[in-house]
Amino acid sequence: MTGILIEGVARSYGEVRAVDRVTLDISDGEFFTLLGPSGCGKTTLLRMVAGFCDLDDGRILFGDRRVDGVPPHRRNTGMVFQNYAVFPNLDVGGNVAYGLKARKVAAAEIAARVERALKLVQLDGYGRRWPHQLSGGQLQRVAIARAIVIEPHVLLLDEPLSNLDAKLRIEMRGEIRRLQKMLGITVLYVTHDQEEALAMSDRIAVMRAGRVEQVGVPRAIYEQPATAFVASFIGATNLLRGVVRATGEVAVGGTIIRAATQAHAAGSRVALSLRPEALRLVTSGEPAPAGWAVLPGTLAEVEYLGAVTRFIVRLADGASLQLMTFAPPLAAGEVALAYDPARVVVLGDTA
Repeated sequence: MTGILIEGVARSYGEVRAVDRVTLDISDGEFFTLLGPSGCGKTTLLRMVAGFCDLDDGRILFGDRRVDGVPPHRRNTGMVFQNYAVFPNLDVGGNVAYGLKARKVAAAEIAARVERALKLVQLDGYGRRWPHQLSGGQLQRVAIARAIVIEPHVLLLDEPLSNLDAKLRIEMRGEIRRLQKMLGITVLYVTHDQEEALAMSDRIAVMRAGRVEQVGVPRAIYEQPATAFVASFIGATNLLRGVVRATGEVAVGGTIIRAATQAHAAGSRVALSLRPEALRLVTSGEPAPAGWAVLPGTLAEVEYLGAVTRFIVRLADGASLQLMTFAPPLAAGEVALAYDPARVVVLGDTA
């Protein structure tokens, strides 16, 4: 298989810098995800790797072979689109065989490879069915089979699960990950869904306005975000802004938040990220865990979500913090919030 090197790549549309000198080094056999909001440049970058979009600057290599000047059909990539792009006038077998026929593969080999590809995506026996007879999940499996049957060096997926319902998305992301591990293929995956990226990826590049904000393994992206944008975009967080008062203390309005580690000088403006699950409600007479700090407040809102309950606590200075716990709903009233200073992430306030 093949790794991907994206080096100083840029692309503009008029005055808009869609991709702004992005550099990424994706390892052979890695499941690498481009994650970000709509318009951040992730799909443009994927299309540049596929060869559907020209570069203004930079270069792209598959292994040690430069490909940014190579036509798409000669890059040996498999592409899976958001809308499946399954041909309605071909049956399932014909759809999967399409790329092989274009490569003039022998008929006997085509039949064997199509059968193998359909079995890999758990659609064996579906070769004679027509697209209109399939569900959305089955259509996406056909699109994946068509992409992998050509035995590509790189598999590119552009928001492949966004048209599926929530339950099927979870099922399909597991299937894609299983298939990738089985084949050992390098995958470049585009999504705006944070949970999807965290669940599937070896590494994630979080993009914003054409640039990469952070690259890392899912746990590091979530637990040690590099910027306030990453902290707020990846999952839910309490993002507070304040001023460093002393080592380990940040003034947020009239409230002092303790942080176990922070490298900013006194007087610096910073952002604090504190995940909802890192907070704990402490009722009257209940001690906080050893080493934790406590903030008094008023329980303002309670939202029952089934597996967890979401609470909004308003602090004395008016700031609100959300937390999620397995605790049953409580009546509004005076409470206290306990938190571990080691889980407070202090970031430069770049908005």
